Amino acid sequence: MQQNTVRTRFAPSPTGFMHVGNLRTALYEYLIAKSLGGTFVLRIEDTDQERLVEGAVDVIYNTLEKVGLKHDEGPDVGGEYGPYVQSERKNIYKPYAEQLVREGKAYYCFCTKERLDALHESKEDGSFSGGYDRHCRDLPKEEIDRLLQAGTSYVIRQRMPIEGSTTFDDVVYGSITIENKELEDQILIKSDGYPTYNFANVIDDHLMNITHVVRGCEYLTSTPKYNLLYQAFGWDVPTYVHLPLIMGKNEDGSVSKLSKRHGSTGFEDLMREGYLPQTIVNYIALLGWCPKENRELFTLPELVQNFSIDGISKSPAVFDYDKLTWFNGEYIRSMSEQEFIENAMPYFREVFGDAQINWQVLASILQPRVTKFTQIPEMIGFLKELPDYPADFFVNKKSKTNLENSAQMLKESIAELQKTDDWSAEGLHDLLIALAQKLEVKNGTLLWPVRIAAAGMTVTPGGAMEILAILGKGESIRRLQIGLEKLQA
Repeated sequence: MQQNTVRTRFAPSPTGFMHVGNLRTALYEYLIAKSLGGTFVLRIEDTDQERLVEGAVDVIYNTLEKVGLKHDEGPDVGGEYGPYVQSERKNIYKPYAEQLVREGKAYYCFCTKERLDALHESKEDGSFSGGYDRHCRDLPKEEIDRLLQAGTSYVIRQRMPIEGSTTFDDVVYGSITIENKELEDQILIKSDGYPTYNFANVIDDHLMNITHVVRGCEYLTSTPKYNLLYQAFGWDVPTYVHLPLIMGKNEDGSVSKLSKRHGSTGFEDLMREGYLPQTIVNYIALLGWCPKENRELFTLPELVQNFSIDGISKSPAVFDYDKLTWFNGEYIRSMSEQEFIENAMPYFREVFGDAQINWQVLASILQPRVTKFTQIPEMIGFLKELPDYPADFFVNKKSKTNLENSAQMLKESIAELQKTDDWSAEGLHDLLIALAQKLEVKNGTLLWPVRIAAAGMTVTPGGAMEILAILGKGESIRRLQIGLEKLQA
C-alpha cells in the first residue's frame, strides 16, 4: 500500500453470538493497529440478509465495549470512509461489478435455482465434479441483451482464469499457491442486488484504505479470489494475516475444531459462567501468539505494548478451559478488596438478600479461594442456612477431637463468647486462642468443633473466627448450641 498509516478492520456479520474465534480476530486486528500506531475500524457486514439475527449488532457493540476494544471509526462513531454498514453501501458495489463485466472480467449468469440445484445433485452422485459449470460464461452478446431486456433474474460472476496458478504471501503462512482450475467463477452480485461477502469485502477494504486483513486460516484457500479481484481493478493488495485454528480437547484426548461440545464458545456464555472480560481477552491473546517475554498475564495496554505480528504461530491453538479458569483466579486475586467486593456483590445478594454482612471478612476468606465469582453462592450457602449434618463431623483425628471433648469445647466456647462484645475476627481469634491455652488443648481441638457447629460442613472457606464474625453473635451462639445439643443427644 502507498500510505504509511496501518489500518485494520473488524467486520463481523450480525448473525448471532460472538464466538471466541471472532473475538480473537477482533483482538489481533486491534493489537496490530495499536501496536503500530494505526487505526482500528469497525464495519458491520450485513449483506447476507437471510441470516441476520435481531439484536446481534448490539451483541457486537456490547462485547467490544466490555473487553475494551475501542474502534476509531465505525457506524456509531463515524469516520471519513463511511457508511460503515454494508447494507447502507448497497449502491456502491454493483457499478464496480458492471465495470468488470464491461472489461470482460465478469459476466451475467442467468442460471435458474433449479438448474443450479440439479448441478449440485449431479456433483453429489459423482456425475459432475467442481462447482458452477460456467454455463453462462460465454453467452453471445445478443442473448445476454435479450435476457436483460426481458427482466430475467441474474447474478454477476467473476471470470476466473482456468489455467495456471495464483500465488499470494501471508505474514504467518508464507507463500501460498492455489491452482486456478480449483477456483469457481464466484458470484459478485446476487440476484437481490446485494453483493456477496467476498466481493463487498474487497471493495470496502480498498475504499476504506485497509492495509492489513486479519482472518482465520480457513480463508486461506479463498484468498486467491480476493487477489484476482484486486488485480482485476488494478488495486494494491493488502497485507494478509491468517490466524491458526482454535481447537478443543475431546474426551479421548484428541483435538478438533472448537465447538459447543467442548464447552462454552461464546463470549457472553463464558461471562455467564463467571469469567471476567479481561481474563478472556488475556487468554485468547495467547491462542496463537507467543510473547517475547516469558510471561502470561497482560493487561490490554500491555498487550498493545508487547504485541508483534511475527509472534503469531501457524500451529493450531488448543482452548483449555482449566487454563482459562487459572487465569481467572489470578485476575481475581490481583483485585483490590473493594474491587473484589463490587464484583462479588451480586452473588452475595443472591445468598443474603438485603441483609448487611461483614463484607470485608467475607472477601478475606473468598478472594484467595475463588476462581470464578459464580462459585460464591454455593461456597457460602451455609452462612445463610445451617445445613443438616451428622454428629460424626465433630470427630477429627488430626485435630484430636471426639464426641466427648467436642461437647466440652463447645460448652466452654459458648460461655466465653456470650461474655464478649468484640465480635471482630481479630477479637474472636484472640478470645478462642486464649481459651485453648486456658483449657490446655491444641488450637485445633477447640477450633474444629466450633467451626463444625458454626458451618455444619467439614470443608469451608475461612476458619472458625471468620465464620463467627460473618454470622454475628446471636446466630453464632445459636448454631453452637445446636451443635452441643447434637453431641449431648
